Amino acid sequence: MTYDRLVCANCAAPVSEGRCPVCRASRERLQQQAGFLGGVSPAALVALLVVLIALTALLAHQTV
Repeated sequence: MTYDRLVCANCAAPVSEGRCPVCRASRERLQQQAGFLGGVSPAALVALLVVLIALTALLAHQTV
């Protein structure tokens, strides 16, 4: 989950702006939880998946 669309229940501002202590704490927690692919956009993940499927199909076609 990305914090750029989250709205803080404490101050009703976007969490990404970090206006209040609750926003800043949530933003830090989400940044720490972002793992290996946490900062990658969904479009980039779909593109990576398409490339992997194409490579698998190419390898399967060459071995037949």
